Amino acid sequence: MVNGILLGLVQSVLGKGNATSKGNYAFHCPLCNHRKPKLEINLVPTTKNENPWHCWACDVKGKTIASLFKSVKADREKYSELNSILGTTTKIDQSDFNLSVELPKEYKPLYNLSKTDIIAKHALSYVKKRGITPTDILKYQIGYCEIGRYANKIIVPNYDANGKLNYFIARSFEKDPSRKYDAVSTDKNSIIGFENLINWNLPVILCEGAFDAIAIKRNAIPLYGKTMSKQLTKKLLSNDIKDIYLALDSDALKSTLKIAGDLLHSGKRLHVVKLEGKDPSDMGFEHFTHLVQNSQEFTFSDLFSLKLEVN
Repeated sequence: MVNGILLGLVQSVLGKGNATSKGNYAFHCPLCNHRKPKLEINLVPTTKNENPWHCWACDVKGKTIASLFKSVKADREKYSELNSILGTTTKIDQSDFNLSVELPKEYKPLYNLSKTDIIAKHALSYVKKRGITPTDILKYQIGYCEIGRYANKIIVPNYDANGKLNYFIARSFEKDPSRKYDAVSTDKNSIIGFENLINWNLPVILCEGAFDAIAIKRNAIPLYGKTMSKQLTKKLLSNDIKDIYLALDSDALKSTLKIAGDLLHSGKRLHVVKLEGKDPSDMGFEHFTHLVQNSQEFTFSDLFSLKLEVN
């Protein structure tokens, strides 16, 4: 029987898969980008405790999910989750991660479009629907790819304080994609979201994704998930900044507790923004700004009450 938690982890890396037979699932291969789901994985361990996988298009194959994750350059955190699920002790070699990040060679900026490029028009239409303006496109250097691993995806780069690229995310603009999100593999603990655009002398807003931060517009830091990176934690705790706004989804209560506890114990003045079931990128700048302006200071008493709610 297929382990549902393992299936969820694999799908978080490869996108949605389709059950075939005998515990096998077929996925779109991120290595050859074949239009059909040709990457097949056996999610039921064999008698040798292996999970064989094989792409019938590019003929790449392996015996374990760890080797698959290495081939597709999955994030470091995925290995830890895999070890926890399978009870294994796969070691992570730092050399497996490309710490020198470059934009995809197929990347094209959205601010320099050809009027005859149909795919570019689809990409621009998508970002407009997300409330992204021409000014935002220039500010965040937003682009797209037509072919390759990130085909039909919007690319949002991330730069450090010195303007060096250290991460990027990719979001599909297809109507029904097999995989909505992708990202370059690197050590996310070493990055701070949109660091080159942050004024550390002003209050900051912590949110989950890049599109949320773009919608918020003012001093917003995307976590690229639900937890703070070690680098961001170090920066916030060692900085004189006093006011921090936390805007995470309602389904991220445990993450809110962890972040809130760390910040409160360091003497920061914290505000938890109640998102009313919507992401900042869905509600828009004006609505989100109203929620920020009306948010109350979050105290240790609030933290205790929230812990009781979670438990």
